[in-house]
Amino acid sequence: VQLVESGGGLVQPGGSLRLCCAASGFTFSSYAMKWHRQAPGKEREEVAYISSSGSLINYADSVKGRFTISRDNAKNTVYLQMNSLKPEDTAVYYCNRPGGYWGQGTQVTVSS
Repeated sequence: VQLVESGGGLVQPGGSLRLCCAASGFTFSSYAMKWHRQAPGKEREEVAYISSSGSLINYADSVKGRFTISRDNAKNTVYLQMNSLKPEDTAVYYCNRPGGYWGQGTQVTVSS
């Protein structure tokens, strides 16, 4: 199982980023996927969840209405579109497959 995140970077408050997680080594379309984040000095928190078919989606209250999770099962990729970014969204963002599989993370920094 391999999960590789990309798309992080430095963005000003109010800006947008789209994170990607490319998956390999398993039947991607059979698994739900999640995005988590970990800010400095804080515990890792779940940000968004998407079911295997994409029909069920959940968000943390802190990102609801601003972030959108989606997936393309033909491309074995899960996405996190992040809009109206705030400084408190600064964190390392991780892609996660249930069963204990994590990517290496991608840094998102929201600062002016």
